[in-house]
Amino acid sequence: MTADRHGHLMSDTGPEALAPYEQALDDLLFFRPCVAESAQSVLAAAPRSVMGQTLAAYLGVLGTEEKDAAAARDSFTRFRSGLDTAGVTPRERMHLAAATAWLDGDLHGAGRILGDLTIAYPRDALALFAGHQHDFLTGDAARLRDRVGGALDAWDEDDPHHGPLLGMYAFGLEESGHYERAEEVGLAALERHPGDVWGIHGVVHTYEMRGRFTDGIRFLDARTDDWSQGSLLTVHNWWHYALFTLEAGDTARVLEIYDSALHHDGSAGVAMELLDAAALLWRLHLAEVEQSARWARLADAWESRHDGPHYAFNDAHAVMAYVGAGRIAQAQRLVQDREHWVAAEPGGSNRAMTAEIGLPVCRALIAYGQHDYGRATDLLLPVRHRLHQFGGSHAQRDAIQRTLVEAALRARRTELARTLLSERIQLRPVCPYNWSAKARLEEQLGDPARAAAARERAAVQEAAT
Repeated sequence: MTADRHGHLMSDTGPEALAPYEQALDDLLFFRPCVAESAQSVLAAAPRSVMGQTLAAYLGVLGTEEKDAAAARDSFTRFRSGLDTAGVTPRERMHLAAATAWLDGDLHGAGRILGDLTIAYPRDALALFAGHQHDFLTGDAARLRDRVGGALDAWDEDDPHHGPLLGMYAFGLEESGHYERAEEVGLAALERHPGDVWGIHGVVHTYEMRGRFTDGIRFLDARTDDWSQGSLLTVHNWWHYALFTLEAGDTARVLEIYDSALHHDGSAGVAMELLDAAALLWRLHLAEVEQSARWARLADAWESRHDGPHYAFNDAHAVMAYVGAGRIAQAQRLVQDREHWVAAEPGGSNRAMTAEIGLPVCRALIAYGQHDYGRATDLLLPVRHRLHQFGGSHAQRDAIQRTLVEAALRARRTELARTLLSERIQLRPVCPYNWSAKARLEEQLGDPARAAAARERAAVQEAAT
């Protein structure tokens, strides 16, 4: 039995597997594509390594890929069936329980176990990373912040992994509304590791949520070499760049980014990237900028995956693609499949996420595509404050929030639209979209002076961006 560099004992992991494990952990924290190969190197050196097997199990679920999760579950079940737990350490036993729960579909149970684990072992970087990603996938902003924040005091500032932990903490702070503190912490992470793409991602989110689109573009432009290629987060950070550009009204540049970075012939076709592509095109769809050819290719990519009910957040973005491509029947088939599954499935985290949030959202997207704006409004209104329960970030879920705004405007629910836009403007008074929508509302209400003033605010902010 050996120990990692923080003194955690690792059963069935000899010295020959320790260096590969540390390398795999480093690759994981910095979102390097080679992490899968690094993890396999651990198991090649020590096939019975509990931590090596647990790391592989987490990799199987973190990407929200149904087939990867199924393969990881089969492999982990075989490993556990032959495991003599007498020689397993208490920390490893908790990891085994967390990974098993997650692979069995109990995301929330896995999160609780990982929380207990990091209280007992706050310098367990794998537990912190897996827990942090879990909190993101379940939309739990408070735990996204406090899981890492509660462990940081146990870490030396000169530890090589203190930097990526700060990057994680920055994202948790941002999702909890602490934007200035999040920016400060994220920049501190980047002082240690300029190529920390999750730290870059955390800072970018702070600009998005404060409407500082110009600052976001400048920040990304200044660090292009650090984030724009070669990481598991490359597509997502390009998506953020496209959002900033969209607010500037530069549709041509948005589509250039889409074609070169988000979805093209060489795209991997993984869910995490396809949902970014769908979310960007859906924003253009809401603005009545139609992209039939791009929608068709994206819908083909979603359909070729043959996804079953695995993660409700992905389902919503698949429906966006089908609706955008005019394939209403395909979107309806997905909804019917999930309805049947929910009726038959006794439990599991995704069942609740699908039944309570995913299905209402998918039905609303279909209604919007059918121009039934009143129904879309009625479906989204009851869940708008609970959207976080099916995962994603505030920025990602804003595509759905904007759908509610647009549906209310098109259904001429003027009092509701006024309320929704007032909420948005008070939070982000410098967002061009909010003011352009406000102008359309005032036109509906027959107040040309207020409409003109709102249009002027939107134009000024677009020009500034």
